[in-house]
Amino acid sequence: MKRFYSILIILCILLGEIHLTANADTGGSGNIDTGGGGMGQGTSQNKWSTGNEGVRVTVVRASDHAVVALPIDLTNSPPNANLYHFGKVSKLQYSGGTGLTPIKGGYTCIKPPQPIPRVISSNGRNNVEVIKKYFCSEFLAQLVANHTGMNYDTLIGGEYRLLLEPIAYYTFQGVMIATTATEAAMYDEQLSGGLRKKMVSLTHKNLPLSMFLETADLGYPAWGGSRSTAASDADIKSSLGLGIVRFNEMPPEEPEMGAFDYEYRTDTEVITAVTVKGGQSDPDHPISVNFNILGQNYTVDNVYYPEGESQLAWIRWTTPTEPQKITISVQVHGGGSVNKGSIQVNIVDLDENPPPDPNADDRNDSFSMPAVPSKEQMTAADWSVWRPKWHNEWVWHEDPNDEEDRGYWCDHGWWEFDLDRYSAALTASMTILPDEKSPTANGKNMKSGYGINEKVTTHVSTNQSSAVTAAQNAVTYFPESQYQDFWRLLERMGGGYDMVHEFKKNRYSTYNRRTHFVPVWFPDGNYIPYTWLIDCWTPAGMLSMNLTDSIMIEGNVWDDWHIAPQKPD
Repeated sequence: MKRFYSILIILCILLGEIHLTANADTGGSGNIDTGGGGMGQGTSQNKWSTGNEGVRVTVVRASDHAVVALPIDLTNSPPNANLYHFGKVSKLQYSGGTGLTPIKGGYTCIKPPQPIPRVISSNGRNNVEVIKKYFCSEFLAQLVANHTGMNYDTLIGGEYRLLLEPIAYYTFQGVMIATTATEAAMYDEQLSGGLRKKMVSLTHKNLPLSMFLETADLGYPAWGGSRSTAASDADIKSSLGLGIVRFNEMPPEEPEMGAFDYEYRTDTEVITAVTVKGGQSDPDHPISVNFNILGQNYTVDNVYYPEGESQLAWIRWTTPTEPQKITISVQVHGGGSVNKGSIQVNIVDLDENPPPDPNADDRNDSFSMPAVPSKEQMTAADWSVWRPKWHNEWVWHEDPNDEEDRGYWCDHGWWEFDLDRYSAALTASMTILPDEKSPTANGKNMKSGYGINEKVTTHVSTNQSSAVTAAQNAVTYFPESQYQDFWRLLERMGGGYDMVHEFKKNRYSTYNRRTHFVPVWFPDGNYIPYTWLIDCWTPAGMLSMNLTDSIMIEGNVWDDWHIAPQKPD
């Protein structure tokens, strides 16, 4: 009995916050940022697994910050309803003085027909734009209206906002609990730091830093503190673990993609180029170009071109392992100028956004087959380099004071230029096959609910290998998520210009296979994954390809199960 009350007290102090400000598809944009970091080592008594998460959604009247409907909890993986929790209480209510009230059992949540993108990261890497798109969608607004009983048009009319708070489902002191970031912080205060001591990576870092505000709203400030270290209980309660969706008003926006000169992926070898022109550059009057990237200087010497012409100057470098926005400064030495003295770069992380754990009882009755997308594609590029050569023009100079008619030869030549031309081409193929653990697959026919394997084979040809990278990244999208909300970044198998890409090992696979599971609810017919092959960089830009392959779905995994009475001996 003492243990029971101890658990209740612990659960009563859970605290969670997340701030996202966005507007629904009816007109608006997201105001959200994320952080976090690595997870520590858990124990059987204190642990959390990636994917055990949800989001609490509360309808709030913007004028007075009043909660006007009972909050709802959304999750892709509903936990056992018998866990410990603190009821449906929002951060605004806790900020207004509501205390923690522990409850055992009776926990309710909603599994949306369109899965929620991953919100709580185990390494601080989330796709903010995907999160914004989901929570700012007409789909989510309609879902909230349906489950709260509000009229949809009233909800999106501009008078109300949605307060979002990530929820974690985890084991603490051997008991499964559900908390928002605010609840976890309040709980930790009651335990005099007991929760932080055991679960700091989750409750005080990855959960509260999974959402916070870019601009102040609903009385909460924008977060300007660390995005990668554990926060204090006070900071969590005041500023972290919350997001806001606005309707029919425009919050500050992130720069559109067009504001960036380059978009690169993390940990990828790239080419950054500028154009130099003005005057003439030759070995007698050489020009050099300096690129400064994150405090490191890269210098390109001997940039030559004839008068009236121009020349590309480029560097080959590897992007950081963390997503970020950076500015590359460019300076020319020796005359001339560049087309861009400041290059804006957006470095994004495409990893860590795979589909959620598939379940045998998953359903999607409203699914409709989407059109296969087609992203930007460029499979060949060419560029040129001016090569100076000296044109001799020997002239005899006599010495008028020399009676013996002696003189000397003088070279009055000049620099001429040849244009060396270079090129690169990308070819690739994509193959999808049923995983060998699919017992009833036949060729390219299989039942839904089983896994598929993918292999992307690439080849890059060029006559200037120093200026061309391999095709380093392949991203696969799937029809069950409308080719957008979830994807798999394939693993590079080997290196060089004949690089191969395959699925990473799936943590939901019993046999640790390189597989993607086709949802059990997927209808019979063609199943067509789509892959965008990217990051083959040249001085003239990035080479990329759209790739598809298909398998035929006929039946589902349940067709392979048969239950019958045991025959008597």
